[in-house]
Parts: sequence; C-alpha cells; structure tokens
Amino acid sequence: MLIDVKTPPQKNLSPLEVLSNDLSKDMACVNREILTRMTSDVPLINKIARHLIQAGGKRLRPLLTLSISNALGGNMSRAHGLAATVEFIHTATLLHDDVVDESHERRGKAAANDVYGNQASVLVGDFLFSRSFQLMVADGSLETLKILSDASAIIAEGEVMQLQMQRNLETGWDDYIQMIGAKTAALFAAACEVGAVVSQGESEIQNAARDFGYYLGLAFQIADDVLDYSAEQGQLGKAIGDDFREGKISAPVLLAYVASSDDEKDFWVRTITDGQQSETDFATAQNILKTYHISEQGLDMARTYADKALAALDTLPDSRTKHTLAQICEYVVTRNF
Repeated sequence: MLIDVKTPPQKNLSPLEVLSNDLSKDMACVNREILTRMTSDVPLINKIARHLIQAGGKRLRPLLTLSISNALGGNMSRAHGLAATVEFIHTATLLHDDVVDESHERRGKAAANDVYGNQASVLVGDFLFSRSFQLMVADGSLETLKILSDASAIIAEGEVMQLQMQRNLETGWDDYIQMIGAKTAALFAAACEVGAVVSQGESEIQNAARDFGYYLGLAFQIADDVLDYSAEQGQLGKAIGDDFREGKISAPVLLAYVASSDDEKDFWVRTITDGQQSETDFATAQNILKTYHISEQGLDMARTYADKALAALDTLPDSRTKHTLAQICEYVVTRNF
C-alpha cells in the first residue's frame, strides 16, 4: 500500500502512531505472520509466545522495514515476511537479555524469565532465532539472508561487549558507541536495509537506508539509557534504575563520572565498580545527574545521531512516509517511554 504524500497527517498523534496507522494493513499482515510462526507443538513455547505478544511493544523495527519499502514503492509482500523476521530477532534478544540482566519487568508486565524461569526463556529465545532464519530462507534472497544473519551475529557481539564493559568506569565514549552500535543500531540498520533491498533500490539508496537505520538506532539507545535515570516508571514500561543497579555502563554514567567531583567519583566507584549499593543510592545518582544537567547532555548526544539519520533520508524520494520518518528522528530523542 503506497501512501499518498498529499494525505494530511493525523492530529495529536506521535510520528510512531502516524506510521503505525498509515501502515496498519501491512502491520496486520506482519502480526499474522508472527502469530503463525510463533505457533509450536510444544505448549510451553506457545505460553511464552502469548506472554510476549500480550505485553505489546512499539514494533518500531518491523515498522522501519515496512516504511522504507513503502517509501520506495517496494514489494510489500516480501517486506511483511522480513519485518516479521526482524521482530523475531529483536524478541529473541529481549528474552536472552532479561535472563542475563535478571530482569523482573518487561513492557510493564512480569518478564518471561520471572514467570517461566531462565531455562525456558533462553530456549524459547533460541526457538525464535531459529524461526527468524526460516523466514530469511523463505524470502529466497541471499542478500537479505546475509544482511539479517550478519546483524544477528553483530548483536550477539554487542551483548558480549556490554558484559565486558559492565562496571568499568574507564570505558571510553567511542567504546560505548561501538557497543550500542552492535547491540541496538545493527538491527535498526538491517531492518531498513532489507526494506530497500525488496524495493530493488540502487546501492546509493540501500546505503542511505542502512545509514538512516544505524544512526536512528544510536539515537534511540542513548535516549533509552537517559530514560533509565529520568523517566517515570509508569510511562517507561519497565523498572527505572535497572541499568544503575546492574552496574551497566551507559551514556548518563559516562557523562556524570567525567563531570563529578572527587567525592562523587568515589560514589560512582562504590556503586558501579564495586556494586555496593543502598536503597537511597539511585536517588543520589539521579541528583548528581540533575546537578550537571547530564540528561540534557545525553539527549544532545542522541540528537547529533538523529540529525545524521535525518541527513541520510535526503537520498530517498519524497513521500508522506519519508516525512513521517523524518519526524521519527526527533521523536526517538524526545519520547518519554
């Protein structure tokens, strides 16, 4: 369904909601594909799959695949299958992440590992990864298979990098960007690139789509890291402060550690490096961030990557979908969840 650029945008809706509404018929096809492929003869897999579906989610990554394909007049039938593939990869990583992080909440509901246990969550994550590769093969293109399988490997590397950086306050900003580039931005990039591939786009268009996704992913993750220290828990859909309690190295911690006084640096060493935390320490961390305007600095960093994503969009032909994607660049930085 190619959207008319002349159609006026819906009022009082976020760019993500506009995109979801404009592509609702295509997204319905993706959701049917997801439901069909999630079905298994093993009852526990179905239970965990239903748990994940009922938890909802923004579905931003598959929407990016659909959006790029739509903006380029691509083969939407192929885009449906590839968008489902992207969502399977993402969901599998969430299941594994929650086990590694010992998370108790995901999208405002109990995390699957908390309900069904770590072993079941890991194995169902493996099942979803396997389903994603079946969908890649079903597309019949070695190019899309390479893009998405490469992304899957890079994501795994990013997760290991994050584990290695945990509690290391000497981590450099470039190392942090490399880590989130692998952990998060790689799938954003692949989601957009395969949307261009099914549109038979020239290499310049394909590269631009990939760059758009990559920089958008960086902006998204930096903003996400800031939200873990500044969001309202009810809006975020997960417990705030989890990154702090787990000793994760993120944009707010790196920026705050550099700005902190000697006494405050001692606080970060005790709570992050040594992992010795009291119930009031997260509030102290938030106060330090407020003192040095760290959230604003972090969002400024995110906006620099959002601007790069916006610049990459220039290569795509003009369309209503392109205009909405341009608005998404700002939205990922300013969202509150």
